Amino acid sequence: MTWAIIQKSDAERAAATLTDEVREAFTWDTARAMLDGFPDGGLNIAYEAVDRHVASGHGGDEAILWLGKDGARESLSYGDLAARTARFANVLTSHGLKPGDRLFGLAGRVPDLYVAALGTLKAGMIFSPLFSAFGPEPLRTRLEIGEANALITTVSIYRRKIAAWRDEIPSLKLVLIIGDEAPDDCVALGPAMAAASEEFETVHTAPEDPALIHFTSGTTGRPKGAVHVHNAVVMHAAAGRYALELTPGTRYWCTADPGWVTGTSFGIISPLVNRVRMVIDEADFDLDRWYGILEREQIEVWYTAPTAIRMMMRAGKEAAEPYDFSKLRFMASVGEPLNPEAVVWGNEVFGKPFHDNWWQTETGGIMIANTRAMDVHPGSMGKPLPGIEAGIVERVDDGLRDCKPGEIGELALRPGWPSMMRAYLHEEARYKKCFVGGWYLSGDLAMRDAEGYFWFVGRADDLIKSSGHLIGPFEVESALIEHPAVAEAAVIGLPDETAGEVVKAYVALNPGFEPSEDLERDIRGLARKKLGAAVAPREVVFRKTLPKTRSGKIMRRLLKARELGLPEGDISTLESDET
Repeated sequence: MTWAIIQKSDAERAAATLTDEVREAFTWDTARAMLDGFPDGGLNIAYEAVDRHVASGHGGDEAILWLGKDGARESLSYGDLAARTARFANVLTSHGLKPGDRLFGLAGRVPDLYVAALGTLKAGMIFSPLFSAFGPEPLRTRLEIGEANALITTVSIYRRKIAAWRDEIPSLKLVLIIGDEAPDDCVALGPAMAAASEEFETVHTAPEDPALIHFTSGTTGRPKGAVHVHNAVVMHAAAGRYALELTPGTRYWCTADPGWVTGTSFGIISPLVNRVRMVIDEADFDLDRWYGILEREQIEVWYTAPTAIRMMMRAGKEAAEPYDFSKLRFMASVGEPLNPEAVVWGNEVFGKPFHDNWWQTETGGIMIANTRAMDVHPGSMGKPLPGIEAGIVERVDDGLRDCKPGEIGELALRPGWPSMMRAYLHEEARYKKCFVGGWYLSGDLAMRDAEGYFWFVGRADDLIKSSGHLIGPFEVESALIEHPAVAEAAVIGLPDETAGEVVKAYVALNPGFEPSEDLERDIRGLARKKLGAAVAPREVVFRKTLPKTRSGKIMRRLLKARELGLPEGDISTLESDET
């Protein structure tokens, strides 16, 4: 089905921040001018997000409105945020932590986590967010790779997921527990914050000093730790302004969990740098709650995920009818490709379309977007933002070939934008492989049409995107193989109307074990315990052997092709394939 273009009115184009004139005049100096920096050339994300607003007389402006899942409400001004982040920085330094040390955040959407992220950066230390739904194994792996020096979490998460192996992470010197009480080997954050000073001079970090570590999974090997620097705030500022229409005082709601890159880059840094009024909801998705927040808090800009949009669609248009969304002026989506139906549905229900955009953990910020000034082509991820050069290329023997409009190839970006990752932790060779022939290769297949709009086609590898979570098959397979019955495992993602993709696993059993419903439940239960429900497979299928190449590599793509009835492609390297 071909979807009609959603034409923007002249008034919408005129109201947009990113006009044609702004695009044409843009340079990275334009973006840097949105920030203050330090006189000595230093740049610190926390200073740009908090302290400079207080210094310019906006300390009384509301920065965060937090909505607790039990009905509680807490408002923090920029002045409040400056004081609390200073206290947190003082807590870290009082325990001997120094600039360059690494604090990992492991909690839900609670104010202490947001304060911790900014306080860590203020102290010149590195912040790494973790998804609180992860099980013990993924958490341990990331703390080991990241050589964590400190961790902030809740007492429940600590006891269930961390305590058993905490002493086996030699770098981990400090565990802060949110609240007023903590186990003997941890520090209660409440009393520590109360005793700390509200005065702290933000460390004058250099633009290229590391600031953030975001973990992303690969199809083979362990998770990758993508390193971002303080200069990334230049991209955060510009992308927030141009792609999301964030301006001072905007009532903004990003629904992403802070454990993911979106929840940090555009759920903490970008909105605060642009001095918005940011709404944070602690609770998980609930249709009436979400519609109520949009109406009651008069949300103007809303950034959410395709999974949530599809769940709203399943409830029907009538579920939205009792609510007033008249304050909404811009809606955007991220996490996975947004299907055209969702774009059109948004236009019918909210009076405006969802604007899809594209970026990755590695890019650190939005690269390609449907902006407010642009006509929306449902299903397209839009056009590159100012300062971003994107292309479609094909790998050939002697390097890369530029693809013509309409041809499918790999989505590539010219290196050099401020939020580009600077490294994968401890994996220099893996990092260098991302750059070929003067391009950063994204690993995503896409197409560019004659009008310059980009269209997502699919992953060039086996990564699975489920409810906005990027899942590496290797990590899931490793957990499955820990079950005594499992000899080998292969994991793929299958299309799902709500989640985008769901995880399905295939296992070959060790001798002495026979397939059964009880065994299947037991294997899935182990995976849920180790990985968490968001990552564990929904279904486990037993096979005598798994399809492999002669070199022993399991052919996941073959399993997926057979599940979906697609062409199997080249199977000349197939060694074994017995069901």
